[in-house]
Amino acid sequence: MNSTTATPHAVVIGGSMAGLLAAAVLAAHATVTVIDADELPDRPAPRRGLPQGRHVHVMWSAGARAVERILPGVTDAWTAAGALRRRLPTDLVTMTAQGWIPRFGEHQFNISCSRDLLDWVVRTRVAALDGVTLLQRSTVRALEGSRRAVTGVRVDTPDEKDVRLPADVVVDASGRGSRALRWLGDLGVRGVRQAEVDSGLVYATRLYQAPPGAHETGFPIVNVQSDPRVPVPGRTATIVPIEDGIWQATLSGTRGGQPTADPDAFVPFAKSLRDPVVGDILERQTPLARTARDGGRTAAEVAVTQGNANRRSYFEKAELPAGFFAVGDSVATYNPLYGQGMTVAAQGLLAVREILRRRPVTDPEFTRQAQRAVAGPATVAWELATSQDILYPGATGMRPRPGSGLLNWYVDRLMTGATHQEELTAAFLRVITMTESPADWIRPRTLARVLRPGGTAAHASAPLTAAERAVAGLAANESAGSAR
Repeated sequence: MNSTTATPHAVVIGGSMAGLLAAAVLAAHATVTVIDADELPDRPAPRRGLPQGRHVHVMWSAGARAVERILPGVTDAWTAAGALRRRLPTDLVTMTAQGWIPRFGEHQFNISCSRDLLDWVVRTRVAALDGVTLLQRSTVRALEGSRRAVTGVRVDTPDEKDVRLPADVVVDASGRGSRALRWLGDLGVRGVRQAEVDSGLVYATRLYQAPPGAHETGFPIVNVQSDPRVPVPGRTATIVPIEDGIWQATLSGTRGGQPTADPDAFVPFAKSLRDPVVGDILERQTPLARTARDGGRTAAEVAVTQGNANRRSYFEKAELPAGFFAVGDSVATYNPLYGQGMTVAAQGLLAVREILRRRPVTDPEFTRQAQRAVAGPATVAWELATSQDILYPGATGMRPRPGSGLLNWYVDRLMTGATHQEELTAAFLRVITMTESPADWIRPRTLARVLRPGGTAAHASAPLTAAERAVAGLAANESAGSAR
């Protein structure tokens, strides 16, 4: 540990959501240097180090609440910048494996906007904190120290190579491409177990100009999910209204059913799903051209991302050196369909903040406790994501645990009830937004409702209102299910 420095110093590797929130949490107890390989834009804009940023991202209500506690006022800042606060399930038209979810009154919410806007608002707030420095266009070469304690990093900056940067704490928030295992191995640290579940998922996204009146009238999120109970590739389609009058449309498909970068295949893919409503809507809209770096316009391309496997590194079970812990996608990555990553990171770092109220950053036990705290929400998200992804044809990795058949039967019954009972819809949303753990689903009141026989049939088609169908250009007999 760097005990010679009067004010503790923390280094955070990675300037995306997890790294920024880590910096915000640590800034109350240390000076903080955030290191990122990109030149971070001073406005909402894409960057090379976040290629998946062009796809739909979800900030669930539990995540938004956690970020709000770390950075008070951030929710208002998001909406002031153009993000939309969407009520769930009121502003959601979603077909789950069991059917359409009714649009009851608000039980949870999400923040709908581009990932670029989400990060930019948080980055602006964090960069303004006392003692926080953003070191851009810089890459970490290695950790400094030993297998007992990390004392800093070696970094290449735009002006100098292999600079030693001392630190009392180093946080790896570098994401899916993290080199933490190699860095720790170079210090003699072994025993970080890993796991993977890979469904072969591919994501494809295209931007559309929202039709006149769509944003003003609060056009809902529209989503058709796959059914993992059926032994065919899982394919989904989603429309999310975001800032600047834009619709972000994302397709996904598991091994054997992946979307492609072919613009002419985008709408047909969406129309071929279990319900064609997303394709029916998009074929009436205008794709947006991407803005080129020189300010000109390029073709209305389709952004495609592969390599979306669920991966987990069990740092908390290894003998890590003092002064180091990992957060965010460096710990676990999930199928992006479930929208868990940012919420998991925020909840984990909120738990780290609680530890800092009891221990200083220079305490050797702080980082070990922090790693265990981060693992809590990561484990919940991992179980939710992998229990579904492993069911798809060709999926590889950890197989379901013994007894999972009974659990799947129960969850299927709960989700069937959620298509017509508001109490079960609320229970579904509490867990999917990570407001509660899955244990919430087996509480006595919910258990009784799930096991009660009978029930009302779900909507036969997408519960869009007549006004919403008109805005989308749909005829009265297209996706014309009733709505509340």
